[in-house]
Amino acid sequence: MTVAAAFAGMKRVVPVMFKAGCPDCRGRFELAASALRLAIGATSRTTFYSFTCPECGASVRKPAGERIVELLTGGGVRTLRLHSTV
Repeated sequence: MTVAAAFAGMKRVVPVMFKAGCPDCRGRFELAASALRLAIGATSRTTFYSFTCPECGASVRKPAGERIVELLTGGGVRTLRLHSTV
């Protein structure tokens, strides 16, 4: 089987973009999944997503509820699962 035959039925994939805002500079922008990181902790206080503001360079960290976690993981955002030390 040739490479062309293997990929013949595939459609072009459009990258997922997420709307975000910076609390420091108040900038509004879109970020690719590769620009975001998701950390899933044991509680809602330890579950968050983060990114670097493309306008001012600030490190931004925001809480991530259940729906945000669903959207980010479904969109291909890299995820880190935090383990509790018990």
